[in-house]
Amino acid sequence: MKVVGFAGYSGAGKTTLLERLIPALKQLGQRVSVVKHAHHRFDIDHPGKDTYRHREAGAFEVVVASDQRLAIMREFEVPGEPSVHQLLAEVHPAADWVLVEGFRHSDVLKIEIWREPGGSEPSRPVLYTDDPFVTAVATDDPAALPSPTERPVFDLNDAAAIAKWLIDSGERFEYNPEHHG
Repeated sequence: MKVVGFAGYSGAGKTTLLERLIPALKQLGQRVSVVKHAHHRFDIDHPGKDTYRHREAGAFEVVVASDQRLAIMREFEVPGEPSVHQLLAEVHPAADWVLVEGFRHSDVLKIEIWREPGGSEPSRPVLYTDDPFVTAVATDDPAALPSPTERPVFDLNDAAAIAKWLIDSGERFEYNPEHHG
């Protein structure tokens, strides 16, 4: 499987790009999985549902499946955030690509999503000047990038071009879990 991260500050457009990139990769015959970083006590389950009730009763793990999907909810008895590599180990091996959203400081190859802050938002530094794992930049305004780069720069709204580049560069993104213990 191939792995590419998408890193940038909140509001830069990571989720929107992934919403467009997933179908673009699927059109190219790729099976896509996503690993997403979330904050603290997020929930995908809802009060009153059986799975929620089992979890609230103290189950370490709840696995729920139907003829169309499977979900696993696992509680950490001691708070501790898993690394991106621990989460990648959970991904089904049939995935051709895993798109990693968040994990800004991880050691997976990534595309930086950058937008010029608007209005009263403070300016934020780019990652690509100091992060050797940033392989490309996607932005809505290349002329506004605060530092020049030799990396490919993509239009943030052109998911098809990014998908094509990923496929053409696929060997570079091949994930080897042995390198990440």
